[in-house]
Amino acid sequence: METTWEPTAAGVLRLPSGRLVRGRGLRAGPPAGPAPTFGVYLLGAPPPPVDWESRWLPWPDFRLPRDRAAVGPLLREAWERAATGRVEVACGGGRGRTGTALACLAVVDGVPPAEAVAFVRRHYHHRAVETFWQKRYVARFRPAGSAG
Repeated sequence: METTWEPTAAGVLRLPSGRLVRGRGLRAGPPAGPAPTFGVYLLGAPPPPVDWESRWLPWPDFRLPRDRAAVGPLLREAWERAATGRVEVACGGGRGRTGTALACLAVVDGVPPAEAVAFVRRHYHHRAVETFWQKRYVARFRPAGSAG
């Protein structure tokens, strides 16, 4: 049984390591296909309950995460789980906060921080990472124990 995402499924980002992670907007509702095995939800308020293991990272719309120290360890966990499972990263619309987190996840995977926003815009959504502050956050992101 396949435990990772179909590479051509909507919202799936292939990281340079080959790991697959799905980004999406929660307001659009769940997409067709298998459920995640792990979710990271980037919202200003607690997310609705889901039937899979998940983590909530408090993150207001158009802003940065409230607990910046939690971001690196959480994205490292998501990156590790993506090797064998279906990891989903989501916010309300699926572009700003999700794009920022996916760009940081690309840094965990070894993409240079200065190139991570362009990588996510090219391979996930052309309007990912919406604000100046989010772009700057990615450019300065340095996770402990990254792959690269």
